[in-house]
Amino acid sequence: MKRTAFITLAAAAAAFAGFAQPAHAITKVACVGDSITAGAGVKDPAKRYPTQLGVLLGKDYEVKNFGVSGSTMLDQGDKPYKKEKAFTQALEFKPDIVVIKLGTNDSKPQNWAKKEGFADSTKSLVEAFQKANPKAKVYLCTPAPVISSGNFGIREEIVKPEIIPLVKQVAGEMKLEVIDIYSALAGKDALLPDRVHPNDEGATVIAKTVYEALFKPRS
Repeated sequence: MKRTAFITLAAAAAAFAGFAQPAHAITKVACVGDSITAGAGVKDPAKRYPTQLGVLLGKDYEVKNFGVSGSTMLDQGDKPYKKEKAFTQALEFKPDIVVIKLGTNDSKPQNWAKKEGFADSTKSLVEAFQKANPKAKVYLCTPAPVISSGNFGIREEIVKPEIIPLVKQVAGEMKLEVIDIYSALAGKDALLPDRVHPNDEGATVIAKTVYEALFKPRS
């Protein structure tokens, strides 16, 4: 009797195991950037672009916001991203996907005076994430447009003709995909009410642009 009961229990366990689904691996996404990534300009914290991106991606993704207001790509800038605690935290996260959106604050006069270091600073940032996770997929974003005369010392006359070409140059050299945030927001001045930071709707545009880029077939 006991032997029969044991066999029945073992059979039931085997049947249950057959129906059990393997656990899905969670894809970790790090959003690296400045105040636009951090969420300056949005009224509702839930509208920060990384938060909205997490909703779009769904339960199989873990999206973390590592934005730091005022940070620069330039290691020689007045607030280098690599010197921020968020940078260390982002590396420790060992993301599978890294979305880097820096360069806006680099356009300030005191920072762009050291523009010769921009390309190398970008490369070393990418390499740091590739070292943390050799399988990581890294994306470089173009900065958002700066409206009219700009604000906070941030200048469109530097962002568009100088910084964006350098971002694309580094991406080409390192065989990285570029996410064109600039074009996504170009001509949508109402979405950047302080001329630099996107509002809730502008952050939605960024989130959707990043989301679409993550699933775009490689060219």
